Amino acid sequence: MLDLRLLHYFAAVVECGHFGRAAERLHMTQPPLSRAIRRLESDFGGPLLVRSAHGVSPTAMGNALYQEACDLLERAETAGHRVLAAAATGLGVGVVADGAAELWRLAPAFRALHPGVEVHVREGDLGDPTAGLHAGHVDVAITRAPFVTTGIEVRTLRSDPVGVVLRPGDELAGRSSIRLEELTDRVWCRFPDGTDPMWRAYWYPVRGPVPRQEGPVVRTVQECQHATLWTEAIGITPLGHTVPDGLVVIPVEDMPPSRLVVAWTAGSDSPLVASLVGLAIEAFRPVEHSVAGSLG
Repeated sequence: MLDLRLLHYFAAVVECGHFGRAAERLHMTQPPLSRAIRRLESDFGGPLLVRSAHGVSPTAMGNALYQEACDLLERAETAGHRVLAAAATGLGVGVVADGAAELWRLAPAFRALHPGVEVHVREGDLGDPTAGLHAGHVDVAITRAPFVTTGIEVRTLRSDPVGVVLRPGDELAGRSSIRLEELTDRVWCRFPDGTDPMWRAYWYPVRGPVPRQEGPVVRTVQECQHATLWTEAIGITPLGHTVPDGLVVIPVEDMPPSRLVVAWTAGSDSPLVASLVGLAIEAFRPVEHSVAGSLG
């Protein structure tokens, strides 16, 4: 039987590409981590990692194990949260970025319909557009699309045009609009490794040649704004969003609009989820576009 603890260690080493950095992430020393990996290699009867002076990388067998480990660890985490959720009362709601502000609009009506029900709000960072919905941390989320919708149903509430965030002194800051091709060689704010690929592709719309350098990794809207204010990095934001003094937003002509959505676990039979989804849809009528159907 595979030891989930050892798989967790192995995944960290692969993702960090270095035993020392992985040990730091895992809050442990390097010797026991090295022993754990050797034990896995003994169990599988061959090398899982290629070691060099620059770090480590997975062998073909190691890469296969890494893929399986990620799947098993995610399923184990989700199962644990679902077991806990089954014993709990209340509703878990995830929000990302401006989803938090939109949730305020729904609170009075939801409390009036469900007095005494505890609502637990989880604010996610830009690395997870579902704010924990995919992992089973929450029951429903108000966030922005696109993201991978496997096992999730989504309804669009509103579509917003987007713009690029620049400093006022930027050569493009005085324009009425910009096309993406004019931003190809810019330094872009980036999301953490492991971020949903559809979400990353939308907010990091690099076309053509690779940017002249990698931009800073950001996890919140505020971090992205600070990166633009203090460095050369740029980012994308829905138009109408307030930005701090010292920044401007110029519309991007050829980017599709950003969709504010409500999302929930496919097949959910929770009346609380159905109630919040219904309130969200009603609050934003007329609905402009439906992605994956409505709740049952």
